Formats: sequence, C-alpha cells, structure tokens
Amino acid sequence: MIESPVSSASDDAPPEDAIPLVFPELEQHLQPLPPCHDSLESMEVFKQHCQIAEEYHEVKKEIALLEERKKELLAKLDQAEKEKLDAAQLAREFEALTEENRTLKLAQSQCVEQLEKLRIQYQKRQGSS
Repeated sequence: MIESPVSSASDDAPPEDAIPLVFPELEQHLQPLPPCHDSLESMEVFKQHCQIAEEYHEVKKEIALLEERKKELLAKLDQAEKEKLDAAQLAREFEALTEENRTLKLAQSQCVEQLEKLRIQYQKRQGSS
C-alpha cells in the first residue's frame, strides 16, 4: 500500500517538504496541485486530492491484477477446450478402432471356419484316393 503523503503532515500548516508535489504514477493532468499554505481550504482540498490520487492508483493496480487474472483464466479455458476437443477426437478414434476390431474378429472367425471346411474336404479327398 502506498504511504499517504499527507499522513506525515500535521493538520496545522505543515512544512513544505512534508507534502509531495508529484505523484509519478499519475498522468500530469491528474496530479494534485501544490496547496497554498496560507489557506486552510487549499490544504484540505490538496489532502483530499492526494487521497483520491492514492485511491485512483490502488484501483488502477487492482484493475491491472484483475486483467492479468483474466488472461490466466482465458488461457486455462482455452486449454480446457483444447483438451475437451482432444478427448472427443480420442473417443471417436476409439469407437472407430473398436468397430474395426469387431469386424476383423468376425473376418478371422469366418476364415477359421473356412479353413476348417477346407481341411475336412482335403482329408476326405486324401481318404478317398
């Protein structure tokens, strides 16, 4: 957390070097203007502006963190979707291979039956000759 630039200043007229004149993280047009030390109202406005500037900076930091978290979550979502598509592709391949396996087993059993019939026919020919 950023230390408040006005927290070190007393409520009376603080010395000029106790009040920062620049907030480097802020754009120029958002920077608090130096107060008139002779005016209590000017000092109060300056304090308020400094507090608002600090809050603005904190909100910007939080937005940046949330944007980074959003990027991380989107990357995770993309990865999950890719894995889901990969899983669906693998499921389709599994189904196709299962069907091919079933077809090959059926063909094998038919070939075994045909081979057995041919053996029987051959043995009959050998026995009759």
